Amino acid sequence: MKSIIDHIEPIAHKLVDHCQQKMALSERPGLFFIEDDHNARKTFGKTAYYDPSSKDVVVFVTGRHSKDILRSIAHELVHHMQNLRGDFDDSMDTSPGYAQKDPKLRKMEAEAYLMGNMLFRDWEDGIKSRNLQESKEKSKMNIDTIKKLVRNKIIDILK
Repeated sequence: MKSIIDHIEPIAHKLVDHCQQKMALSERPGLFFIEDDHNARKTFGKTAYYDPSSKDVVVFVTGRHSKDILRSIAHELVHHMQNLRGDFDDSMDTSPGYAQKDPKLRKMEAEAYLMGNMLFRDWEDGIKSRNLQESKEKSKMNIDTIKKLVRNKIIDILK
C-alpha cells in the first residue's frame, strides 16, 4: 500500500519548485515528512515547522489531507525566505504564544500565512486550469475523431 509520503512527496517538490521561483529563493530548503500517530491524535499537535539553522521544512503528515500538507509547506517556505533575507536571529523566543507577544514574530507569521496561502492557491489554480484545458482538448479530439469515423463508415455503407 502506498503511504501518504509516497503520494505527497513528488507533488510537494513541484510546489517547492513553484515557490522557489516565485519568491526568488537562492537556496532550496530541505523537505522532510514525519509520520507520527501520537501527534496526529492531539487536537493542537504539530503540523509543520521550519528550522532556520538547518534550513529544513519538516511536515507532519499522519491523518492530514494532502491539500493541508501542501498548504503547510507553502507557509514554511515563506519562513525559509524570511531566514534567507536575514529576518531570523538567535534570540527569538518561539515558546507558546510567541506570535501574540513579539510584534516582529507576529508580523513574520502574518506574512507566512498570507503569502504562503496565496502562493499555494495560485499554484493549485494553475494546475486545475491546465488540467481543465487538457481535458477540453482531449474531449474535442475524441469528438472530432468519432465524427470522422462515423462519416467514413457512412461513406463506406453508401458505396
